[in-house]
Amino acid sequence: MTTSDHHTSVLVVGGGITGLSTALFLARLGVRPTLVERHPSTAIMPQARAFNPRSMEIYRALGMEERIRERQSILADLPEMIGADTLAGQERFRVDLLAQVRPAESVSPTDWALIDQDELERVVRADAERAGADVRFHTELTRVEPDPEGVTAVVTHRGPGDSGVERRIRADYLVAADGNRAFVRNQLGVAADGPGVLSHVVNVLFDADLGGVLRGRRFLLAYLDRPASGTALVPFRDFGSWVMGMPYDPANGETLAGFTEERCVRLVREAVGDPGLDLALVAPMPELDQKVTSTLIGAWVADRYRVGRVFFVGDAAHTFPPTGSFGANTGIADAHNLAWKLAAVIKGQAGAALLDTYHDERHPVAARTLDQAMQRMRGRFHGGGDDAASIDDLTMIFGYRYDSSAVLTETPAPGEPVEDPRTPSGSPGLRAPHVWLDRDGSRLSTIDLFTGSFTLLVGPDGAAWASAAKTAATSLDIEVNVHHIDADRREHAYGTTATGATLVRPDGFVAWRARTLPEQPEHELQRVLRRLLARDA
Repeated sequence: MTTSDHHTSVLVVGGGITGLSTALFLARLGVRPTLVERHPSTAIMPQARAFNPRSMEIYRALGMEERIRERQSILADLPEMIGADTLAGQERFRVDLLAQVRPAESVSPTDWALIDQDELERVVRADAERAGADVRFHTELTRVEPDPEGVTAVVTHRGPGDSGVERRIRADYLVAADGNRAFVRNQLGVAADGPGVLSHVVNVLFDADLGGVLRGRRFLLAYLDRPASGTALVPFRDFGSWVMGMPYDPANGETLAGFTEERCVRLVREAVGDPGLDLALVAPMPELDQKVTSTLIGAWVADRYRVGRVFFVGDAAHTFPPTGSFGANTGIADAHNLAWKLAAVIKGQAGAALLDTYHDERHPVAARTLDQAMQRMRGRFHGGGDDAASIDDLTMIFGYRYDSSAVLTETPAPGEPVEDPRTPSGSPGLRAPHVWLDRDGSRLSTIDLFTGSFTLLVGPDGAAWASAAKTAATSLDIEVNVHHIDADRREHAYGTTATGATLVRPDGFVAWRARTLPEQPEHELQRVLRRLLARDA
């Protein structure tokens, strides 16, 4: 019998946006997770700065949209990207990053949020803790020992007081959200496939008045050719603090140690195009003396998303180049997909086989996303700023299709892995389409209905379906909410008649639909739910 200092249903490893979102979604579903993170706090650097409308739909359904938008960057109204030799030089291109990717009101009830990742992490952490998640920073996972009944994790406290003290946490399941270093995945011997390491980047945070070279211009991101092609310059909090990232090549003998503060000052001046620029380097974290840091830009997808009771999410499962703003957003979607399945199994509402569908659904999405991110990167670095890609952004954001045993596909099964969300079919495996509803004089989206339970969308005369849902919920000990939508809007977006019904999963994806009322709706709905939840496995 394994003993431990602490037991938890789910241990989340990693306190970035994916790990915190995992903890939030689980806690909102009534599962109290424990999260450990080796760093002392959430991020203090911006990292990701654009969170797509699908991510915002997820947070919106949890009532968080207003709080997130209150923390948006001061640059939220400046989503422009420029390209030039140096900042002082002539611009090679200038594009609005969001001009072609903002959804119409008919596609989504929300829009992009230009919020720095560190700010979003603070919002999500607060909500996760408020919902009951046990969040522990200054706590590093040093060893993981999975077995058929669970996982034993050895963690070491890294903060003041009892620094260095080891403790063991016993978990029924472990979710590895530990970033592209993927400590847990590597410990378990799971490889990844893809182009691999694309570049190493040295990062410099500095304060400087760039008014002379800005010439009144403002932007969210600048790609510069000097000191090296692919150099990126972004405003930090305002137009007085900046972050510059520049590629370097360890294969040619370059090391991070070679980027002294004196050298980095010269490199910043070269990128800006002002050899006499007055600037001051700033440490990225208050407790660090080191002012120059590095990151790795990679491109790969893990071969497996699950090993027994251990699951990989976010950058631990896939790493993309930053073009397309796919990284953090894909991680949030991973967490959303996995959380409801874990909660259902933990509560005894679903069979363990439901957890296999996490890999089945999310791995193909990551593989496709990697391909698209690489296409966009080539267009951005070697073209005119346009994203040369075979699938447009709105389809990538809203239109991917799941194919697994947690979806009851129709005959004939759809052949395309994506669908244009501007002309939705409402077929199983796709995100449930957004439709505006009127509720007691207020405007509500169907997206707002998907808050963590199964949802049955029926026509105005759906009394038989309402009765069937009540019977199924009681029989299976689950929650099934029923909502009525007028026939015209249902038929247009969801592809059913006035007597039909659409069953939406807790993560907002269509699980099954009946175009018309069957002879025995109670029997049919129970059969469907049992199959979706792997109750007969």
